Amino acid sequence: MTSTNGPAAEAGTPAEAPAGSPAFVDRDQLPDRVWTVPNALSVLRLLGVPLFLWLLLGPEADGWAVVVLAVSGLTDWADGKIARWLDQGSRLGALLDPAADRLYIVCTLVALAVRDVVPVWIVVVLLGREAVLGVMLLVLRASGYPPLQVHYLGKAATFLLLYAFPVLLLASGEGTLAEIAEPFAWALTIWGTALYVLAGVLYVVQVLGLVRADRAAERGAGHAEPVP
Repeated sequence: MTSTNGPAAEAGTPAEAPAGSPAFVDRDQLPDRVWTVPNALSVLRLLGVPLFLWLLLGPEADGWAVVVLAVSGLTDWADGKIARWLDQGSRLGALLDPAADRLYIVCTLVALAVRDVVPVWIVVVLLGREAVLGVMLLVLRASGYPPLQVHYLGKAATFLLLYAFPVLLLASGEGTLAEIAEPFAWALTIWGTALYVLAGVLYVVQVLGLVRADRAAERGAGHAEPVP
């Protein structure tokens, strides 16, 4: 669920957002539900993170690690669809879904870097993007806004990366299958990284535009003539 309300007023009622400002998710307006199918899928994805790391860094069972990542990518797509189909959006889901996305990407990057499957520059770029977005969330909170609505570009980039990582694992092996997988792996990785960074840039632009519009509205109100 999205909202067009701005920062909370002193009385606790959200104020009207500046015209043309981006929509954002107001978690307080979502139903307070826990036992939903999308939430169960998000929890399943979160439980897969330590399993994936153990498979990749422990016994180096790359085949099973690929299966875990593929299932994660599928459930990432499915939980949003099911939430809309069954009208099962919730506050918990609004927290779990992006948290699972980011945790999978960060943990996968670290694990693949340890295995020398991905170059360091990709790790630096993607982790740097996460750090910048973390700062933007603090800016939004300081201005009284909840996080902005997830951009479709970000979801598409996440989808590409979650499928790029297992294909990179296949490409890191030997044999015909690895040779076939390599061009697809790097195509998914490059496109996913580019879209992920672009989505981050759009997020920063939206946040800064929202904050600037808010400050301009405050200055305009301060210079307004008092009503006699």
